[in-house]
Amino acid sequence: MEKTKKPFYEKVWFWLLVVVLICIAGAGGSSSTNTSSTTASKSADSSSVYSSSSSSASSSSQQDTTTQNQKNALRSAETYSRMMHMSKTAIYDQLTAQAGDKFSPEDAQYAVDNLKADYNNNALESAKTYQKTMAMSSDAIYDQLISQAGDKFTPEEAQYAVDNLPK
Repeated sequence: MEKTKKPFYEKVWFWLLVVVLICIAGAGGSSSTNTSSTTASKSADSSSVYSSSSSSASSSSQQDTTTQNQKNALRSAETYSRMMHMSKTAIYDQLTAQAGDKFSPEDAQYAVDNLKADYNNNALESAKTYQKTMAMSSDAIYDQLISQAGDKFTPEEAQYAVDNLPK
């Protein structure tokens, strides 16, 4: 009988780590985040390539209209990106999950739209972890990175990661 391993996000240690990271982020004091105004429509399709436009003049007016839930969702998204190297889609899913942060789809979309993240780097860091700790092949790493039951990176981000893994 063949045993299949659960993906890391279905393991207890993963969720304990998430809770600890959220607690740390919540107690982290005041961190200044410069958000920029975007007029793009709010789409639930969080798998599109991240793009941003930065305007310091519009940041003060944006701060006036940003809700506390949007600010909190963005802080959580920053933690997921920085500490756990998650993809844009995975961050959105975690922010809106009932077993996760429980933010509204609109607040989660605001967070991923305003998150300044290097998703190629996130994919590479995740790939390095798979290579080092799980001794996975490049093909298996690529499949895990793009899997909807896995990391949910775009094919381009996954390919970048695989192409830039240490040899």
